[in-house]
Amino acid sequence: VQLQASGGGVVQAGGSLRLSCAASGRTIREYAVGWFRQPPGKERQFVGAISRGGGSTLLADSVKGRFTISRDNAKSTVYLQLNSLKPEDTAVYSCAAKRTIVTAPVPVNERVYDFWGQGTQVTVSS
Repeated sequence: VQLQASGGGVVQAGGSLRLSCAASGRTIREYAVGWFRQPPGKERQFVGAISRGGGSTLLADSVKGRFTISRDNAKSTVYLQLNSLKPEDTAVYSCAAKRTIVTAPVPVNERVYDFWGQGTQVTVSS
C-alpha cells in the first residue's frame, strides 16, 4: 500500500488543521494506521493511531483533548484533526500503516509499521 499525507501548513497558535493520509494500491481497511511527528532537531514521536475498523483509537498524552483520529475506509483515507495548536506541535507529520487482524490492539511502536508515507509540514506560529 502507498500512503500520502497532506493538509499541513502554517497556522497561528490556537488554530486548526486537518491532515489526511490517503492510501492507494491496496484497500486501507485491512490496516491499522498511525500518525507520527518529528519536530525540528528531535526524534520521531507517536501522535496517535486508529484500528483497522476505526473502533479503537489511541492518542499521545501531549495531544489528548486537542487532536482526533478518524477514518473513512470507503475513501481509503485516515484523518488527523489538529485543534488548539501550539508552537510545540510544529513538526513533520507522517502516517504509517500496519496490516492487522480485526482484534489486534492499536499499534504504538513505529517499528511495527510496514508502510510509511511522505510527511507533511505543520508549522504553528506564536
